[in-house]
Amino acid sequence: PAAPPSPRPLAGPVVDTHTHLNLHDRYLHGETSPDPDELLALAASVGVPKVVQIGCDVAYARASIELARSRPAVVVGVSVHPNDAARLHASEGGAALDRAIDEIGDLAGADVVRAVGETGLDYYRTAADGRAAQAHAFGRHIALANELGKTLVIHDRDAHADVLAALAAGPAPERVVFHCFSGDVAMARHCAERGWFMSFAGPVTYKANDVLRAALREVPDDLLLVETDAPYLTPVPERGRPNASYLMPHTVRVIAAERATDEPAMCDLLHA
Repeated sequence: PAAPPSPRPLAGPVVDTHTHLNLHDRYLHGETSPDPDELLALAASVGVPKVVQIGCDVAYARASIELARSRPAVVVGVSVHPNDAARLHASEGGAALDRAIDEIGDLAGADVVRAVGETGLDYYRTAADGRAAQAHAFGRHIALANELGKTLVIHDRDAHADVLAALAAGPAPERVVFHCFSGDVAMARHCAERGWFMSFAGPVTYKANDVLRAALREVPDDLLLVETDAPYLTPVPERGRPNASYLMPHTVRVIAAERATDEPAMCDLLHA
């Protein structure tokens, strides 16, 4: 499908706290992928002047760091994604997975790297036989974030209880972000009590997600973030087409409406 048109610019700047600029080639048709600088310029033109680029395997982590070094609008998170952790363990064994996480640890020391992640548990795409590898990788990433004093970015899909248990055992680092938060009101309260950030993406705009919108209304102002997870999770009204940071105004406006806040005030809140 063709790239969607740009929405009306936001009333003020906001930060896209989770995007994948270098994954667009997998999801857009044609022989060429969008140029990252074009995507960044489009984002800035609608009020998204800064993004957190997530590199979630060793190769993408390296590429993300190189991307950010010459672009002040970009900072980086690095990890072995939980689904990749399970696949790597299954195909090459535990030693290969540990070597990959060791490499992520080396890369995470770069000055443009602000976060370790996305890491966590995904019970939607990984069967039961891969969950031990995910748990092992998650524990190592938690330790790495603590060691380096970096933010820990959580990927949690259909695994809420086990993710929370792993963070309790971790212990969790000082700064934790639940990327694409997908919990309910009770989980939002649990995270808020611990000072963990919750980041909302396109799914909060989907008609069926009343439980998610109820959780959104529960999040304290100082723990609320927004993201695209582009090129995934495209918000309404462009759902089904490729996502990008320049489409985040759609999500911001739904968040503002759900929290009974005007758009300028919401932009001020999300420009962290």
